[in-house]
Amino acid sequence: MVTLVVATTTDPASINPANALLAMPGWLPGPSFQEDMKSFANEGVRVLLHGKSIVVEDDLDKRWEEVIGEVVEEVIFLSKHTAVSNKPALTIHPIGVPHLREGDVPPQGGKAGWAALPDPRIGPWLRLLKKIAQSHNLVPEFEITLEATHHGPVTNKPTMFIEIGSTKDYWKRQDAAQVIALLVWEGLGLGGGVDVGNWSRENDKKKVLLGVGGGHYAPRHMDIVLAQSVCT
Repeated sequence: MVTLVVATTTDPASINPANALLAMPGWLPGPSFQEDMKSFANEGVRVLLHGKSIVVEDDLDKRWEEVIGEVVEEVIFLSKHTAVSNKPALTIHPIGVPHLREGDVPPQGGKAGWAALPDPRIGPWLRLLKKIAQSHNLVPEFEITLEATHHGPVTNKPTMFIEIGSTKDYWKRQDAAQVIALLVWEGLGLGGGVDVGNWSRENDKKKVLLGVGGGHYAPRHMDIVLAQSVCT
């Protein structure tokens, strides 16, 4: 089984962390998937780079399985984050637009009434993200935050978005890109350690949090995730 890490070349908050990750040891050219998409492989991780909006490439996991023949365990997207406040932030969130009714057209990808399975790494990675960001002196300048479910693309496997916000200046920050790259590197165990948030290992001892309400940034849910060993 493999993990797909997806980035787009059109977004500096997406491609910069991907390039920082690919600069780390062990990467090789990956399988040929489609003409407009490059792939790179390192152990059980596949990085996919494309030139489209990050929210429109539907069913990447399903298509990868059909074309390459590798079973996809999870999908992790790297992206920019926008906010009216323009405050610097590093965010993690599940995806989907379950609040839309049938027939509604989602403004940022996905399918009305649909939500992806949340990646069980969300909680553990949020805690790891805060630790890495603090060690690189990005806190308190950058807020580490959990967002509510929103936007696409459509996926079939557990999914999460990891984002840098909230303006062009912050999207281009190389120190923020390096923190996100280290999160993926350490979180997936590519540095030789144990991966973080692996649901198949001792899952009987983990708590699952289903949060309803709380606004777009769900601060109460965030407090619980940071304080306790919950998955998502």
